[in-house]
Amino acid sequence: MANFNIDSKKARTYDAIVIGSGISGGWSAKELTEKGLKTLVLERGRDVQHIKDYPTTNMMPWEFEHRERLPKEITDANPIASRCYNFKESSAHFFAKDNEHPYIQEKPFDWIRGYQVGGKSLLWARQTQRWSKYDFEGPSRDKFAVEWPIGYDDIAPWYSHVEKFAGITGNKDGLDTLPDGEFLTPHELNCVEKYFKESVSKQYKDRHIIIGRAAHITDPQQIHLDQGRAKCQHRTMCERGCPFGGYFSSNSSTIPWAMKTGNMTLRPHSVVHSIIYDDKKQKASGVRVIDSNTKEMMEFYADIIFLNAAAINSNLVLLNSTSSRFPNGLGNDSGVLGKYIAFHNYRATVSAEYEGFLDSTEEGRRPNGGYIPRFRNVYKQETDFLRGYAAGFGSDRETYNDRSGLGESLKAGLLKTQYGNWSVGSHMMGETIPKESNYVALDKTQKDPFGMPMLKINVDYDDNDEKMIKDYIEQVSEMFTKAGFKNIRANDNHRNPGNDIHEMGGVRMGKDPKTSMLNKFNQLHACKNVFVTDGACMTSTSTQNPSLTYMALTARAADHAVKEMKAKNL
Repeated sequence: MANFNIDSKKARTYDAIVIGSGISGGWSAKELTEKGLKTLVLERGRDVQHIKDYPTTNMMPWEFEHRERLPKEITDANPIASRCYNFKESSAHFFAKDNEHPYIQEKPFDWIRGYQVGGKSLLWARQTQRWSKYDFEGPSRDKFAVEWPIGYDDIAPWYSHVEKFAGITGNKDGLDTLPDGEFLTPHELNCVEKYFKESVSKQYKDRHIIIGRAAHITDPQQIHLDQGRAKCQHRTMCERGCPFGGYFSSNSSTIPWAMKTGNMTLRPHSVVHSIIYDDKKQKASGVRVIDSNTKEMMEFYADIIFLNAAAINSNLVLLNSTSSRFPNGLGNDSGVLGKYIAFHNYRATVSAEYEGFLDSTEEGRRPNGGYIPRFRNVYKQETDFLRGYAAGFGSDRETYNDRSGLGESLKAGLLKTQYGNWSVGSHMMGETIPKESNYVALDKTQKDPFGMPMLKINVDYDDNDEKMIKDYIEQVSEMFTKAGFKNIRANDNHRNPGNDIHEMGGVRMGKDPKTSMLNKFNQLHACKNVFVTDGACMTSTSTQNPSLTYMALTARAADHAVKEMKAKNL
């Protein structure tokens, strides 16, 4: 029996364990397996294989029973998921349903999740901007929250590393506030977007309109062909899963790449209960897992653990990883675990019309748009609110068809497209400030369907966010006015925090173990063989879409982990 137990434990022992298979988990798997580590990847949801498991990817609109709308009984049963714009008939199967993993909203919070192999990398907006030195310096400059333990120069080579592999389209704009990357051929701005770009550059010295930087392959390089990926076809049906691999996802890229090494074992249907801490060795020794089908508890073991369960779930796992050494959660000597949660503020939009370029229109689709990099409080504090916002910008020609007739006249009207003015629009992407009052915690009495403590979320906007919304509306409206746009309309949609799907923090990086959880290489200060490289690690949020930074931090941390492992420091 003793030999059987030894053999059983040996069969469940790996060099590394990765918890999660989304954007950051996929990169952990790729980097660790490439470096020769036998790696177990745990995913709480089902397996989704590239192409094979994209059931709607080639369906035409008329092939959907409800023409992309979801029946009322589904939206009623999923009020949280239904508030996400991509929750529709063609992609609802990639969203976690509200009853799968309930949580307690102490304040309204839309926790959008994708529980399957690939996670939300199948659903993301694919915008990929680098942070600048000013973004990393924000907390030290305004003295709010803790300083980052790294700067732009530390992560720049890793941005290049992940950009080349993922495939990023963008233009070399030469902006110090938004560093250029390893770009493929850029998409183009249309005529009205170019006009607005010129108008802004004439009126303002510190404001810019650029084409977005996005994880789409516009001209495949050998590294993309080696992955089996092809040029983006501009279908703009990305949330269904792309059979061409035209945009980056774990499913089309990092997971199959890791699998090809022969060093990866993928285990779906594995809900991570906690990380096991060995008091004698003073490090983590493995992971407890609940099989989601059988509810059986089992353990797996490894020398290195990468926690990539997505920001809030990574907090949950650490909070639930208690021991005599860490009674309040693994690595939580500082008491900050679960606190200082932040997100992106997407509440405000500004729209308008433009009566120029009526001799022009547009044709085709573009899986990208215009972008306005942050221009507030970049170099110094200049407003009555901290930090700043970026913004999206886009334009298209209004079209309509005459539907007033009957019979032949109706057919003729439907076949003849008529054109109106150009519509222009912008949405804000504001940085929120991490605060101790924004937290997640485990409930002491209520349990989730797997018998784990239910998570409580207490996250809200504050006065800084309200001031930022007001300034965004004023400034974009002013830019629109100076460009000659008409019928300018501003809107605050009052969406709940979380609906931006950019929640961050709770396991923040920092220089001081007394005020942070992770060091400059994303290691727990108090448990060096556990690395956290998803959104939970973020010290602040800045304004950029965060996924590219998660990728770069992950690759950097994996490189450090393997070097430390070989040096027998872990």
